[in-house]
Amino acid sequence: MRADFQGWVAARQSRFEEVLGGLLPRADVAPQRLHEAMRYAVLDGGKRVRPLLAFAAGELAGADMARVEVAGAAVELIHAYSLVHDDMPCMDDDVLRRGKPTCHVQYDEATALLVGDALQTLAFQLLAEHRLADDAAKQLEMVRLLAVASGSRGMAGGQAIDLASVGKALTLPELEFMHIHKTGALIRSAILLGARCGNHLNAEQLEKLDRFGKLIGLAFQVVDDVLDCEADTATLGKTAGKDADNDKPTYVSLLGLEAARDMAQRLHREALETLTEFGDSAQRLRELADFIVLRKF
Repeated sequence: MRADFQGWVAARQSRFEEVLGGLLPRADVAPQRLHEAMRYAVLDGGKRVRPLLAFAAGELAGADMARVEVAGAAVELIHAYSLVHDDMPCMDDDVLRRGKPTCHVQYDEATALLVGDALQTLAFQLLAEHRLADDAAKQLEMVRLLAVASGSRGMAGGQAIDLASVGKALTLPELEFMHIHKTGALIRSAILLGARCGNHLNAEQLEKLDRFGKLIGLAFQVVDDVLDCEADTATLGKTAGKDADNDKPTYVSLLGLEAARDMAQRLHREALETLTEFGDSAQRLRELADFIVLRKF
């Protein structure tokens, strides 16, 4: 990574941790155990890729960063809730996330379930109570975007397909369909929410950003599948080899390791091509695309 990009990432991550800490309920406010567990699940972990994408898109669109911080927090809370629920025994049954015990292990299953529920609702509370756009209809569209990305036509639907696909041999289009929803939908929404906090982009430009998000979201998942095979648990911060152990279809199991790497590189190139017209204003998005595809690759 270039030094200036590293500095930008570090500054954004540090500032965003403060933002999240301020937006989450304090641990000393009743019900204390639930609020403590919510903070445990969200803070002090993760690369914050989705908020970083929102910040980059917001900068491209000339947005007020205070608005983008709230939008990015809403997306990150949805992501964190999904991880809490995914790790539970009824889903992936994992004991490690972001290098520490998963929420249901640290607390208990009932608390973890409520943590996910509360984080999801807090995300939409933030979108409703903070002014993120100058026009009310535009802000309502932002709420709709995150709702669709999170629900049965987005992340939750992708997870349902994932659970139903265990032990099955999916075709490449079927695997892509699953991950466009499970992983890609929230990444796309992060970019669009960040961009919609500004006023500089037209419908065609927003469509190109959505296309960028779709491609880089797929690339993100392909790289995840490769790393799940190659990296160790300490590097990943979660249990390595879990997908193979659970007989889940992945890009590696379908294509093989080298072909999966090639696919990630192709998606990366296509994603960068969608940003051509934006020139230097899309530099942070390009750098984040590089970071997503080239991380420990």
